[in-house]
Amino acid sequence: MARSRPSLTFGAPMTTLKRFLKSKSGNFGMLTAILFMPLAGATGMAIDFSHAMEIRTQLYDAADAAAVGTVAEKSASVIQAMTMSGDGSISVGESDARKLFSGQMSGEAATLPITLSVSVNRNLNKVSSSVSFKSTVPTSFMRLFGQNGIDISGTATAEYMTASFMDFYILIDNTPSMGVGATPADVAKMQANTSDSCAFACHDVASGDKSYYNLAKKLGVTMRIDTVRQATQQLTTTAKSTRVASNQFRMGVYTFGTKAEDAKLTTISNPTYDLDQVRSYTDAVDLMTIPKQGYNNDQTTSFDSALTQMNTIITSPGTGSTAADPQTILFFVADGVGDSYKPSTCTKKTTSGRCQEPIDTSFCAPLKAKGVKIAVLYTTYLPLPANSWYNSWISPFQSQISSKMAECASPGLYFEVTPTDGIADAMKALFLKVVHTPRLTS
Repeated sequence: MARSRPSLTFGAPMTTLKRFLKSKSGNFGMLTAILFMPLAGATGMAIDFSHAMEIRTQLYDAADAAAVGTVAEKSASVIQAMTMSGDGSISVGESDARKLFSGQMSGEAATLPITLSVSVNRNLNKVSSSVSFKSTVPTSFMRLFGQNGIDISGTATAEYMTASFMDFYILIDNTPSMGVGATPADVAKMQANTSDSCAFACHDVASGDKSYYNLAKKLGVTMRIDTVRQATQQLTTTAKSTRVASNQFRMGVYTFGTKAEDAKLTTISNPTYDLDQVRSYTDAVDLMTIPKQGYNNDQTTSFDSALTQMNTIITSPGTGSTAADPQTILFFVADGVGDSYKPSTCTKKTTSGRCQEPIDTSFCAPLKAKGVKIAVLYTTYLPLPANSWYNSWISPFQSQISSKMAECASPGLYFEVTPTDGIADAMKALFLKVVHTPRLTS
């Protein structure tokens, strides 16, 4: 008979184990205890890192402000760069950048030890700045793990293309036609007070006090040459307030001559950085005199001659990147009608070789081919329907005068000013358009 073996019973112990393993409250408690330190460390690390990033953002903003401010248009760095004869570091920039950076500090950032590195340099026509910072932000929670600080750093850069250096040669038409009344009211006053209804205040020396020029002065008539002279003087003020450095702009002023019997390019002021001197010298700009009425058959306005002579005195233009290599601009102010002796090359019909025509733009071409920019201010040639000579010789091409003046100008540098417009405002607008035209660099 077989004997049964005694069995081992694990019912009670196994039940207890199963209950323990299934117990949710038990597992949560144990896991919480196990994970508490890592979770607390991660949370603390996140808080410390977030705080460090906030400080870094503040320092970055300060570095940006310092980098940009150091090379702002009229900053000391840019001014110094424009006076430098070559490339190199700009000493004044570092101290300015540090001041600008410190001025942005507040709160905790202002108490941190910060290592600041600054460089400001000129390279050709560019002024660049670089502001780098390094610091350590103290931690709070991470100290529990032996991490006492978080290192932060960053670099902000900025770049400024220096304004162009420019030489302005201002050519003013001061021939007798510029003695016309500056406004329709001035024209009407002259016509009403002259026996031949003449709108021009011709500076006839032979007539003395009875010349139409002196009559205009007596009547208080403003001539076109008066407004151009005043506008040129105001232009020197605009240039002075616009320039970034005292050697940015040079100006010279020229006319077609002081008297008709010796009509040739006349220097009022040689190119100079002393714009106050240019303004003073421009007082001498006045209407060309004529020895008598009808002198030289009134052939006193030769754009061909004036532009040819300007081409001989204007040097080859540069890039505008330095004072030694300036761009060159011919600032040409005229009413656009030539009147000279050209029996065979006149673009319009002649009378006894007298050529009255819109400006012959073939004499503008050599200047532009040399790289000179021509800025043209066309003072609208006023129609004079009461004048028989005008009706016969000028009126037929009146509509072409403005288009030919525009053709003489470099692209985008043409401006027409009518008698009801302000010539000073027009000259200022054209000047600002010239100086704000981007410079091409390689």
